[in-house]
Amino acid sequence: MPSHTPQPIRRSIEVEYWVVDKQGELTEPGELVSASSRVEREFVRPLLEIKTTPCETTRQLREELFAQLRVVLDRAEAAGKRLVPLATPLAGEEVTEIPSERTRIQNAVVGGDFEYVRHCAGTHIHVEQQPGHEVDQMNAFVALDPALALVNSSPYYLGERLATGARSKLYRRKAYDSMPHQGLLWSYIDDKREWTRRLERRYEEFVAATLDAGIDRATVEANFDPESAVWTPVQFRKQFGTVEWRSPDAALPGHVVQLADRLADVTATVRDGEVRIEGETGRWTEAEVVLPSFDTVLEYVDDAIEDGLDSEAVRGYLERMGFDIAAYDPLTEHVDDGPTITAEAARNRRLECADLLEQEVRHRSVDID
Repeated sequence: MPSHTPQPIRRSIEVEYWVVDKQGELTEPGELVSASSRVEREFVRPLLEIKTTPCETTRQLREELFAQLRVVLDRAEAAGKRLVPLATPLAGEEVTEIPSERTRIQNAVVGGDFEYVRHCAGTHIHVEQQPGHEVDQMNAFVALDPALALVNSSPYYLGERLATGARSKLYRRKAYDSMPHQGLLWSYIDDKREWTRRLERRYEEFVAATLDAGIDRATVEANFDPESAVWTPVQFRKQFGTVEWRSPDAALPGHVVQLADRLADVTATVRDGEVRIEGETGRWTEAEVVLPSFDTVLEYVDDAIEDGLDSEAVRGYLERMGFDIAAYDPLTEHVDDGPTITAEAARNRRLECADLLEQEVRHRSVDID
């Protein structure tokens, strides 16, 4: 009998970066967007997104992401611009939107709180769904949400220290405070029908809010479907056939690739081993994934947002779940200047982080299989 060779698990990345000029001031991407077909504008003017295709190995993912970044950085150098891997701009320059129907609707529904979203840059990691194991995969990703602490990259919003992971706090505690089911982490599911029911309920809540805001249903449905109308951190994505984790901050690309690699490893265990929900500890081995209760996960998530890797509870949990804590160096620790940060200091920090990004992309070799 031939030996069984497990199918590779494809994964992809979407990562956002702020664009600044040589003085560290926010600016529009301009010609950077045409550097590659994998580069897109985001909904606010000084932000762009770089995407990879689905890749079967960490090496392939790293090579593709770094190649895309090199192309964009070359174009940026010629244009006198820089890319900044921070979750927020740190201090209080105005961040304006690119007008669109989607943002008009979101502003009408969320109101003034949508301002918080305009100041956030993050990373989305997609891992392909494993047929027959999708529910366990979703639940495992929910349990891994505290790993956002590994790439917290800004503690500031408008110059004020908000939390070690300011972006996560903005999304989960402020931006969707009036619609908490939209932005918070959802609990474990028992089957995919439960996910579909939740999605439909949230969509109807969203549509009802838009109607209250004076927007007709046809306009809403032309711009949003149930999947695109929610912002919960872990989602099934039917279009891509993936489970998507949306919690990580914008971060250095090597750390983002490491996170995608870990999620793929956990997914392999979900597919080939055992998954169960039990107790308050949690652990991962190559043979099993033990998920703690959802209430316990939420406690770890709160600590990950407020204290990051300074939390011994978070560090211990992530180590039990198979993360190599020492392999990460969250940027938030390097830009934390105390309770406040001035506009001048923020510009300098942006340039310092742009230097780190460029050094990593141009000088670090691909050494991960």
